[in-house]
Amino acid sequence: MIGKKDEKMGNGKDEISAFLGKGTEFEGKLTFEGTVQIDGKFSGEISTQGTLIIGESAKVQAEINAKSIIINGEVKGNLSASSRLEIHAPGKLLGNIKTPVLVIDEGVIFEGNCQMTSQVPEEARTPFISGEFLEEEKEELDEEPSPA
Repeated sequence: MIGKKDEKMGNGKDEISAFLGKGTEFEGKLTFEGTVQIDGKFSGEISTQGTLIIGESAKVQAEINAKSIIINGEVKGNLSASSRLEIHAPGKLLGNIKTPVLVIDEGVIFEGNCQMTSQVPEEARTPFISGEFLEEEKEELDEEPSPA
């Protein structure tokens, strides 16, 4: 059962357009636009140019290709995220990752290989990752006296 959900993600940018709730099971190929959250069981293949959110109660076994992936539950399979991949506690990932930006919280279990692609999308960059500073940080650096 996939239904509509009128909630915003934590970053407030995308609405969740579909939701696979706790207690539901789905097997097959899932293709979508926008943001989808899975809290149930899923087995198969997932492909999107949007965002996939794996909830804490989710158990997913799939090959996943997405723009952004956020994991809070359990995932087994190979993942490719063209923008970024985040794993938050108590998340568990057993499989391989390919992404330009990876965020792993303390308390996460990750068993597999990670390939960091060299092309970082503009929206995923931070000063540390890209080697560039935000305009505000540039001004702060210019104001600091240089050591003699």
